[in-house]
Amino acid sequence: MNQGLIPAKWAALTPRNEAVIDVPNNRRLTYAEFDGLVRRLANGLRGLGLEKGDRFGVLSRNCAEFMALYFAAGRAGLVLQPLNWRLAGEELATIVRDASPKVIISQDEFGEAIEQLQRDVDVAHWLQFGEKSDGTFARFVEAASDEEPLWISTIGDDDPFFILYTGGTTGKSKGAMHTHRSAGAMMLAQTVAERIVPSDVYMLTGQMYHIPIVLAMNYNRHGCPLVLVNFEAKQALEVIQEEKVSAFLGITTMINWMMAVPNFASYDLSSLRNFQYGGGPMPSSVVRAAMDNFPCTMIQGYGQTEGAGMTFLSQEDHINAVNGIHPERLRSCGREGFTAQIRVVDDHGRDVPQDGKTAGQIVVRGEQNMIGYLNQPELTAQTIHDGWMWTGDMATWDADRYIFIVDRAKDMIISGGENIYSVQVEEAINQHPSVLECAVFGVPDDEWGETVKAVVVLKPGTEATEQEIIEEAKKHLASYQKPRSVDFVGELPKAPTGKILKRNLRDPYWAERDRGV
Repeated sequence: MNQGLIPAKWAALTPRNEAVIDVPNNRRLTYAEFDGLVRRLANGLRGLGLEKGDRFGVLSRNCAEFMALYFAAGRAGLVLQPLNWRLAGEELATIVRDASPKVIISQDEFGEAIEQLQRDVDVAHWLQFGEKSDGTFARFVEAASDEEPLWISTIGDDDPFFILYTGGTTGKSKGAMHTHRSAGAMMLAQTVAERIVPSDVYMLTGQMYHIPIVLAMNYNRHGCPLVLVNFEAKQALEVIQEEKVSAFLGITTMINWMMAVPNFASYDLSSLRNFQYGGGPMPSSVVRAAMDNFPCTMIQGYGQTEGAGMTFLSQEDHINAVNGIHPERLRSCGREGFTAQIRVVDDHGRDVPQDGKTAGQIVVRGEQNMIGYLNQPELTAQTIHDGWMWTGDMATWDADRYIFIVDRAKDMIISGGENIYSVQVEEAINQHPSVLECAVFGVPDDEWGETVKAVVVLKPGTEATEQEIIEEAKKHLASYQKPRSVDFVGELPKAPTGKILKRNLRDPYWAERDRGV
């Protein structure tokens, strides 16, 4: 299936129903209007000389144009490369060079970032939209044909659709390539887990450069309206009340902030049917508070940029756990999703015992997985072999096949829903002239899920303060990647091979969290 045809279906069936409600820009588009925009964008991009399989980049916050560009990529047989506007300019330039888009479309507020990119990379066409833009995008849309593109029949399941970049353990970003088929499989998994119904109204709280964009597209696939916001807790509650939102995706931080809004109980949230959270298990205290305060069910979803819908902790699992039936499952990410096969294996690919104690790596097989990393065949071969994708996440599983993540082989930290890679932070800290070596890892935090902690060994005869180390990191990283706390030690624990034993540093913090569950 060509996912770009989703708006066309509902423009034919329910042309006057709302497709997109763009809250930040106060815009509402019916399916007929939205599909018209998608057609013009598809034709316009092809009109710039782009051919099937070519890539284009988008640097924007959530808005109707960004949503339409995803569907236009599918309709045109092109590949959308969403750009994370939170990244520093150097890393943005790196991933643009890697993907080599022929066009970059940007929102006006990112003018400075675009000016820097234009100095650093060679891209054929630059288009800008927004009230304070240069008008290039508006003229581009106006000049484009409104006819259905002629090449639709040549675009199918196995054609690339979008590419999402994720940081690597070596500090090098890598682009996970998804097809129309993998996007469709992710949507199917989410449909089953979320139990989507045609009357749903979905609020997208995350940013469109993340894998949750597929969850949003899925609600359009069901003919539902999609409400776009750039998350702020009070506004989110107001939007749920005003737009009768029935479902959304949140993270621990968002749920905590929403419940902390003054007069929370005064908001009419009765339209909510279900919400999903991700980015790791939510503390049981937050789950209980959420179930007490939100008039709906909740589920947890586990996935990666490389593929969503891997496992789910169901609505019933949550209800049972807070009622004393398997409460330990609140620390689990659930069981395999509808389109996935999940195993936990040792280094040789053999299943580890389902005893809840023996750790192995989570491997996943299913159509929801990426087809590989752009320009990195060796890494792709290391990650996907014999049809199974090795996630890098270490876990145990029990007799009922519930998965409990215990470590991340890639040392990834998830803070406020953002993926932070320890090697990148360590590289930044090591640029301080007084640092001999350091180790970076995530520690539990009730608001953010995890926060970044650094343990630093200073060179003999030198000095540095915690704030100086944090400021050094800030010079080279996005603000959300910097450490929140720094400890100074005389030496780091190491294995006989010289490898730093991060787990020895990290485990005491998580052990304290486990005792509090």
